[in-house]
Amino acid sequence: MKFSILIANYNNGKFFKACYDSIIAQSYKNWEVIVVDDASTDNSVELINNLTNGDSRFKIFVNPQNGGCGYTKRKCMEYASGVYCGFLDPDDALFSNAIQDSVDYLEKSKYIATYSKLTFCDENLNITEDYAKIKQIDNRTDFFNSPIQVHHFFAFKREAYLKTEGIDPSLKSAVDQDLYLKLLEHGNARYLSVRMYKYRQHAQGISQSSSKEKAKESFAKVIFNTMKRRNLKSLNGKKIPDEYRNSKEIFDLLEYQNSVTYRLQKKLRIFVQQLFS
Repeated sequence: MKFSILIANYNNGKFFKACYDSIIAQSYKNWEVIVVDDASTDNSVELINNLTNGDSRFKIFVNPQNGGCGYTKRKCMEYASGVYCGFLDPDDALFSNAIQDSVDYLEKSKYIATYSKLTFCDENLNITEDYAKIKQIDNRTDFFNSPIQVHHFFAFKREAYLKTEGIDPSLKSAVDQDLYLKLLEHGNARYLSVRMYKYRQHAQGISQSSSKEKAKESFAKVIFNTMKRRNLKSLNGKKIPDEYRNSKEIFDLLEYQNSVTYRLQKKLRIFVQQLFS
């Protein structure tokens, strides 16, 4: 089964060598790479073309003008032809087992997606630590991935994505959250407690930049749209507003999910689910 590795690039060509090397080193060999460059202003396209050097497994596209993260990741999905898909940022890298472990589980199970440990690295991709909060989720209508529990490496069935309305092209951030929440409305995801994804922490990374507040606002809008898409009227006795006003109002609605009682109930539900999965 072909796996589509999806890369949305903007001005990260200088990091692409490590990303490329990790793809070539995959133990699973039936893959394609879709690279969509979002009208980079550096020499990214030249660097990527030089590295891939005519390898037909790498398909490189360039947006005629900058469209943003949501637009570019949606384009990646439009070009993908694999049975399974997964996004890889051009400044990050995969462990060599990433695709093999993902495909092995997806082929033998009823799950539509898998995700793994997220391993933090320094700017030179030296491992620093695993992100401790990634865990198996309880995929119910009131799950919104806040706090973050689903992250890279997220592999999913393309047929499940095609049942959704697709990634929101207007989003500049919280794009992955939008993808996860839409997919989880068509099936469940399984956490695989293995290292698959090397997440490079550096000053130019979006999540480390001054855009954190904008990212929080985008995430709140994604959650609000998810509530509406799932036809939710209230949460824990509190009415969901008819229109989006601000991020605080949305995150306040989810505060009860941080309580000890709620978390214990969730752990019990997950334990029971795994017994019969």
